[in-house]
Amino acid sequence: MPLIGKQVEQFTANAFRNGDFIEVSEEDLKGQWSIVCFYPADFTFVCPTELEDLQNEYPQLQDLGVEVFSVSTDTHFTHKAWHDHSEAIGKITYTMIGDPSHKISRMFDVLVEEEGRADRGTFIIDPDGVIQAVEINAEGIGRDATTLIDKIKAAQYVRNNPGEVCPAKWKEGEETLKPSLDLVGKI
Repeated sequence: MPLIGKQVEQFTANAFRNGDFIEVSEEDLKGQWSIVCFYPADFTFVCPTELEDLQNEYPQLQDLGVEVFSVSTDTHFTHKAWHDHSEAIGKITYTMIGDPSHKISRMFDVLVEEEGRADRGTFIIDPDGVIQAVEINAEGIGRDATTLIDKIKAAQYVRNNPGEVCPAKWKEGEETLKPSLDLVGKI
């Protein structure tokens, strides 16, 4: 079943954030824009580069009203240990969700069952808890968090301007399109 336009299902999970263990649920993804970033495993190689990159963009994402949640099938205890022992992960201030039951990874359709690990999946979720964008990469392909900024801005623009759409490579302030019969075949 396609995930775009789907409401995030109910879940509860333990997480690590800013030195504390907390509980999170699908309700924490509502009321603001959210990015849920799945990655294969703690104490690996590509994952810390991606999560550190996401942390570098976190202040700008927060300015856009976006909260960030990373998820792996490791436990919240493992997230804390990684946070305490990795220079890159030690910088992270957003929520790191543990999914050892694989429930969340299955729900977002990123679980590689035979390995018990998640693919590199990135999800943009609107304030109503509805998935608006999905990107899934193979394990060896790292993501660039700066691309999320433009995607978030486009998603926010479309939500706030019904009847308008953002063309390829759209940047904030640029011209959008208003789909109509007059545009058919003219782009």
